[in-house]
Amino acid sequence: MFIIFLHLTEKKTRAAEFMEGHKAWIKRGFAEGVFLLTGSLEPGLGGGILAHGSTRAELQQRVDEDPFVVEGIVTPEIHELDPGMADERLQFLIS
Repeated sequence: MFIIFLHLTEKKTRAAEFMEGHKAWIKRGFAEGVFLLTGSLEPGLGGGILAHGSTRAELQQRVDEDPFVVEGIVTPEIHELDPGMADERLQFLIS
């Protein structure tokens, strides 16, 4: 499983120009079963994504296709997490 942080850069003022493409990229991640959860990093620092079912290389390629990453609006940071314990509702995440 992976946790992806998308940290806003000084180019954040251009986010509105690429928001539709970014939203389409997120929807594709959900449709393809890779993204489990997305949300904002507060207070206004960027976004975060919980992903699974992908290798690090595949995920890096996917992240590199995000219009926000392509345009330098965010800087991505990918962390791999090997879950060892989970609430019963999240047991499917345990490897």
